[in-house]
Amino acid sequence: MRWPVVSKRLFALLSIFIFATAAFCSTKPRYGGTLRVEFLAQTISIDPRTWKAGSREFAANERLAALVFDRLVSVDNYGRFVPQLATEWSHDVAPRRWQFALREGVKFSDGTLLTSADAAAALAPLLPEGVQVSASGGNLIFQCTEPRPDLLELLASGRFLVFRVQGDGSLLGTGPFTLDVNTKLEKSAAEVPAAVGMSTPANFHFTANDACWAGRPFLDKIEVSYGIPPLRALFDLQAGRAELVELAADGVRRANQSNVRVWTSSPLTLYALRFDDAQPQAANQQLRETLTLSLDRATMASVLLQKQAEPAAALLPQWLSGYAFLFHVEMDLERAKQLRGALPANVAGGTSPLRLQTDVGGDLARLLAERVAVNARQTGIAVQPPSKVAHSGDSPTAEKADLHLFAWRISMLSPGEELRMLAKAAHAVMNAEGKLSEPDQRYAEEKKILEERKVMPLVALPDYAGLAANVRDWQASPWGEWRLADVWLESPGAQKNASPAAASGARP
Repeated sequence: MRWPVVSKRLFALLSIFIFATAAFCSTKPRYGGTLRVEFLAQTISIDPRTWKAGSREFAANERLAALVFDRLVSVDNYGRFVPQLATEWSHDVAPRRWQFALREGVKFSDGTLLTSADAAAALAPLLPEGVQVSASGGNLIFQCTEPRPDLLELLASGRFLVFRVQGDGSLLGTGPFTLDVNTKLEKSAAEVPAAVGMSTPANFHFTANDACWAGRPFLDKIEVSYGIPPLRALFDLQAGRAELVELAADGVRRANQSNVRVWTSSPLTLYALRFDDAQPQAANQQLRETLTLSLDRATMASVLLQKQAEPAAALLPQWLSGYAFLFHVEMDLERAKQLRGALPANVAGGTSPLRLQTDVGGDLARLLAERVAVNARQTGIAVQPPSKVAHSGDSPTAEKADLHLFAWRISMLSPGEELRMLAKAAHAVMNAEGKLSEPDQRYAEEKKILEERKVMPLVALPDYAGLAANVRDWQASPWGEWRLADVWLESPGAQKNASPAAASGARP
């Protein structure tokens, strides 16, 4: 009498096993397919020597270059350093002298072996001042004029990629993909702007490198289009014309409302104001403080940017510096009005407006500039924002500005080097002897810059991307690295039968 009961239990267990096996098989990584990617950037170059630090195009450049080139080391999402072209490293007590052992047997995409001389030649022109590299056998030697405990963070990010320059000026890499020859010839001047309204965007084509030292990537090809307007990128994703698109901050809410799968990084792009030192208004400390206290950063982040940004009181974000929470800048209209009342009537901003120019294009910069003018007016300071059709970079004969609104996109995991470069771009004076690799010294330098109020942070924005449902193993890092070599595309049949857990895109 018990036999049927046992059979039912066995049948139930067997059914569960078969279902689980089918679900596993449906989410098992598969090779093949073409990933179609769209970028908003108007210009793209995969040559690290041409990249401009802090630019918004830096992110797109780096993401594509990482398909073709490798680094000495990388960082996983847990903050651990992972060997890449270098298998081990060591340094002296200082640490001023670092030694990296190169991985043996690594080949460029043309089949030639990577040597330490190749790596040194590629990295030498990219390294910051005070850091030199040389080849010694199978090792790379980095000699620094000051202690560089952050050298690993430096080499694991930014433009510090290894390549070989060919006779025709093209670059060879050891990465998981190769740039198609036809594309390479077409884009030998890949910095030519793409028209926003063009019917056929500029393209890059990448093919899987079967001989890559780290193993063949899952994808066969990656097709990249750039110069895509934000609304079109979202439409192409929804219409199945792209699997991965860069999203603008003001389009994220629309994407979420449309149930689009959205990836968000940590805050990476800072929008800030700076006084122009060439203009006399920059020397008026009371005027600078008045303007700082009048800025409503919370409204900028929550209303203008639809809660897709954070109010910024520091130059470096908390995730990078570790001390940004110590800086506070609150809007204080009463105090601002008191300070304004104590200023002479003929000071700039009174009888004549402070001229504000944007050093970066786009609707977002214009909206932020207009909000700054509105906030300043509440305290009796007149600010003249730029016109809707131009920003300061459009005309070399534009009238000189008292204020500049600029954007800075984080590109390196070394907070000291990032602060040094940001301060230089913002024309902020730093202590030449300051050792920015030391957290205390770095905090002191940033505090000094902020207290002078010649540079005023406004908001910090993450990077955003929209992904199709069939994009799997999306392992992008919080600091913006995409890692497309690990991505694979699920087949349509498997996608329909996938379990909710599988649809999340987690690695099986």
